[in-house]
Amino acid sequence: MPKMKTDRGAAKRVKITGTGRLRRRQQNRSHLLEKKNSVRTRRLSHETDFASGDERRIRRMLGI
Repeated sequence: MPKMKTDRGAAKRVKITGTGRLRRRQQNRSHLLEKKNSVRTRRLSHETDFASGDERRIRRMLGI
């Protein structure tokens, strides 16, 4: 049986906390920032959790 491979694209985008939660960056924060107001860009700058339905799939991609 070969080793399980980690999805490198997922590994670069997901952070695992000390308690085992998965964190990700929010969308809409990479470009066209002039038209978005500062309250919105500040809110989008924080990391957030994955949806509960996606978490099992992401864990499998990371091999954990």
